[in-house]
Amino acid sequence: MTVKPAKDPKTGRFLPRSGGGGAVPRVRTRKAVRTKLGELFLEDMLSAWESRGAAAIHALIEKNPNDFLKTIAALMPKDVTINANQIGEMTDEQLLERIRKLDQTIRPFLAASGADGADDGDRAAAEHE
Repeated sequence: MTVKPAKDPKTGRFLPRSGGGGAVPRVRTRKAVRTKLGELFLEDMLSAWESRGAAAIHALIEKNPNDFLKTIAALMPKDVTINANQIGEMTDEQLLERIRKLDQTIRPFLAASGADGADDGDRAAAEHE
């Protein structure tokens, strides 16, 4: 005859067996197990990626380009903030530095075509057909 384990009347959970012959208490919580499982999964994924990642991407591009694009789209951030006008947020010193760099960049072009763009620079005019 089997003896049914006792349950706590309030919670309905099984009570430990008397006499010390019960099951070994769990050391890990569910969260710890899930974390360890996630770590092992990611280690396996990394190993697979290192061995066949690039080849798998190329195969996906060849066989299912739509799925490839869906994957790329899923990896992109949902909201992107683009500040095209950063000048308004720059300090005076940063603005001066930006102007100096632009001046250094365009100086050779100005010298080649004349400072006013009137083609009286030091470069011979190109012949057009």
